[in-house]
Amino acid sequence: MAQALRVALAGLGTVGGGVIRVLDANRELIARRAGRPIEVVAVSARDRSKDRGVDLSRFAWVDDTAALAETDADVVVELIGGADGPALTLARRALSAGRHLVTANKAMLAHHGLELAGAAEASGAALKFEAAVAGGIPVIKGLREGAAANAIARVYGILNGTCNFILSKMEAEGRDFADVLAEAQALGYAEADPSFDIDGVDAAHKLSILASLAFGTAPAFAQVAASGIRHLLAADIAEAAALGYRVRLVGVAEADGAQLFQRVHAHLVRFDHPLAHVTGATNAVVAEGNFVGRLLFQGAGAGEGPTASAVVADLIDIARGEFGPPFAMPAAALTEATAAPSGERRGRAYLRFAVADRVGVLAEIAAAMRDAGVSIESLIQRGALADGSVLVAIVTHEGPERCVAAALERLRGSQSLYGEPMWMHLLD
Repeated sequence: MAQALRVALAGLGTVGGGVIRVLDANRELIARRAGRPIEVVAVSARDRSKDRGVDLSRFAWVDDTAALAETDADVVVELIGGADGPALTLARRALSAGRHLVTANKAMLAHHGLELAGAAEASGAALKFEAAVAGGIPVIKGLREGAAANAIARVYGILNGTCNFILSKMEAEGRDFADVLAEAQALGYAEADPSFDIDGVDAAHKLSILASLAFGTAPAFAQVAASGIRHLLAADIAEAAALGYRVRLVGVAEADGAQLFQRVHAHLVRFDHPLAHVTGATNAVVAEGNFVGRLLFQGAGAGEGPTASAVVADLIDIARGEFGPPFAMPAAALTEATAAPSGERRGRAYLRFAVADRVGVLAEIAAAMRDAGVSIESLIQRGALADGSVLVAIVTHEGPERCVAAALERLRGSQSLYGEPMWMHLLD
């Protein structure tokens, strides 16, 4: 059998330890599939003394993480995380030294993907990142290779398991957001500071990577309009169910000529849509190709096993010599897309207001909608909420988003409203 592929591993957290466990457990199978053994030869992490449940004594320990790029390893695996800092330093050094790089770091790719892809191509090295989006689901390979013959019209999906876990719990148990978030943190599904997840930033990182693969554009994270589920109420979940929908945080990317639309936003998803049945911490991605039709990728979007599995799959590709341009086409061919404005996008909207329980409030809201050119399909008023306000939910007829935005602007500062309205798009 050919000489082993030598791996230097940076980061020994949940996923890093998982990579070692996968390589140990499936050593013979992996060697047969890769055509040669894959062996970790060096590791680096912040705490050398921490017990990680795997035997690290067989590996060289490197205190300076960036120095892994100067070892005799063929591949550097970066599992540190963070858009900049040590992760980016290591990635740059590894690629400039001609070392292959495997990473699960979606933030780094979203911010620096074009630079790193160019560096990989210049040195003849691989840049692989299957684990960066949707954990163990092979969506990167599916878009880059399986759907390579297709023009992709749209890619969208549920890209954050933490948010989907919270929404599924709220849906099943009728509980409010803050209560379920606390449980998610206790179970380890959410970080102590969950902002990246619940405000849509994590999903936006992933969406920018998928958009680049789908449309041949440079990753453009700064152009993603991202909002999350922080202000969602149990009442919103109940209203959605009454209308025949479930609430999901969905990232959507579409290309229109030289313009690229990217948004992460809470949506009402019809019961008969596949995304409505994605529950718990599961991820799902839909891609629509002009010849292959609709492709659905679904599975575990995070966790030690699925994410480590994706990292090792990238190592097997490198061992076989199977790699090409990181974003499906040469870095120089990736276009700089202009952000597409959302104002003329047409669709239906769900709008929720918490309002004072007094005469004239509904007329004020209806007048703002009328004056902005928003046609109301249904309007529902419910009983008092915990703070004494009354819930008003509106579903609009199809129309341009700029009209809904104008109506909400007209209501800004109204003494009748408690807090900010909730605006969700309908995914039919």
